[in-house]
Formats: sequence, C-alpha cells, structure tokens
Amino acid sequence: MLNVLETDLSLHTILGASGQIGTELARALYHHHTDQIRLVSRNPQSVNASDALISADLLDLQQTIRAVDGSNVVYLTAGLPMDTQKWVEQWPIMMRNVITACKIHDARLVFFDNTYMYPQTEELQDEATPFEPNGKKGEVRASIAKELLDTINRGELEAMICRAPEFYGPDKTQSITNVTILQKLKHNKTALVFLRDDTLRTLIYTPDASRAMALLGNTSDAFNQTWHLPCDDNRLTYRQIISQGEQVLKKPCRYRVLKRWQLSLIGLVNPQIRDASELLPRYGCDNKFDSAKFKQRFPDFCVTSYQEGVQKSLIGENEYVNN
Repeated sequence: MLNVLETDLSLHTILGASGQIGTELARALYHHHTDQIRLVSRNPQSVNASDALISADLLDLQQTIRAVDGSNVVYLTAGLPMDTQKWVEQWPIMMRNVITACKIHDARLVFFDNTYMYPQTEELQDEATPFEPNGKKGEVRASIAKELLDTINRGELEAMICRAPEFYGPDKTQSITNVTILQKLKHNKTALVFLRDDTLRTLIYTPDASRAMALLGNTSDAFNQTWHLPCDDNRLTYRQIISQGEQVLKKPCRYRVLKRWQLSLIGLVNPQIRDASELLPRYGCDNKFDSAKFKQRFPDFCVTSYQEGVQKSLIGENEYVNN
C-alpha cells in the first residue's frame, strides 16, 4: 500500500532503471510520492507491482523519444562499465538523446551525476566547485554536465543535476569501496585499500541517494539547479570503516593497502583497475563532499550514518532491523 506524502499523479520515468540507484529510486518514488512509474532499460524488470516497463537503448534517439513520451519527470540514472572508451563514445550520445527527448515531450529532467569532474584534492567540494577533471572519464562527465547546464541556462529545458560522491550500500551497489572493501569483508576475503587507509572518505549510502533524488524530483522549486545529495558529515577513514566491519561481523577483518606502483602493475592485466587510475589522487587525500545546501532545504531528511550503513551493507536490511 502506498505511503504517499505528496500525491503526484504525473508519470515519473526512470532511464537506466536496472542499476542500484534506479531500483532504489523506483522504491522511493512508490513509497513516498507516486505509483505512476515507468522503468526503462534494455531489459527492465518490475520493482513495484504497478510499474510500467519499456525496453529501450538510450544510444538510439527514436527509442529514447518513445521511452520518454508522456512523462512529466524523467530521471537519468544510467551507468556504464568502468571502460574509458565507452564513456567517451557513449555518454555524449546518451545525454544528447535524453535532452532532445525531454524537450520534445516537455518533460522535466533529473540527472544523477558523479564527482569525476571535480579537483581530486582535500578542498571542500560544494555545488560551486569548478570542474578540473583528471582524465578522460572526468572530461566527458564535465562535458555532459556543462551541456545540460547550458540547455537549462538557455531556457530550453527544466532540469537539475543531483551529484553524489562515491557509493556504498547493499545489493548490487557498484563502487571501488563496495567491490574492494565491503564485499571482500562480507565474503571473508582480504580487503584492498587504494593508496592510504588514513584519509577521510565521503561516501553516500545508495538508498539515501535515491530517496533524496525522488524528493528533489517532486519539489518544483528545486529545478534549474545543481544539488549535492546528502551524506553523513562524520567522515571515516577506510581503517575506521574496516574496524566498523569487524564489529558488525564479530571477527577480525584483513586488509592490504595498495600503493600506486602496485595498482599500476595490476592495471596491466586488470582493465577495471587501469580505467580507474584517473581517480587515484582522491584516495591519497581527505575527500570532503559538502551537502549543506540539501540539508538546509530539507532539514527533516534522515541521513544514514556510516555505522548504520556499513551494518546494512554487510548483513542486510532485515538482519540489521532484527539485530
């Protein structure tokens, strides 16, 4: 049964609905805002009983236009594998197609973005942080974000950018932290820490990111802006996160710190590590992503603490509730 806080009978369409963010966004929209939800991906699957499904390839303009038809709010949550060439070739096409489709159908667009275009320094990152990408993936993310901002500034489209730092979370959440640390701990393997274990990390719990994006997408005056999605400001180091894991799992947890030269060697045979190399500088210093703007606008939004998030990521939602 719907727990609707603000009833919205308009159609909300999620492009790239099969990933963790899209899946959790569908849940958040259904439980808090509307049951008029359309899920779009190459092979969409229902999250809620009332979901409408459309199969579409966002690299095809006509399929994208068809997928957006009738929508009032469109959420672009699509992701690509950690493959630099695919990012360079495909992201500009997808963004251009989605912008075109939303303009044709007069739909509002909510773009779920990352921080690859930001400087990888210890300086505080807020919505006004300038773009200073460190590699091709960062350059393409800066380019597509700028294309959307330019479209907004020309008055051609109502849209917003929802930007998030690195993910952590349950189920199929994909990130360096989840894959090399939390999933390793969960399966009793040695966790792998990039560069240093003593720098502060800002991570976003994936259900929080999706709940916040659903809230923004249902807030009229939030459009035509960039928003940093909410994170716990009590940042932890990887050493502390692994210590939290030990408390949750009630056993010692092993980990290794991989130096830059070791990651370079691994990258010779592991394309995912090679394609992540442009992100390495951010693991060598404190990463401070600021979400004060969101918290001031939505003071009642409950941000998951790292302690709770690590527990849920390692032992699951039901086990956490019953623990």
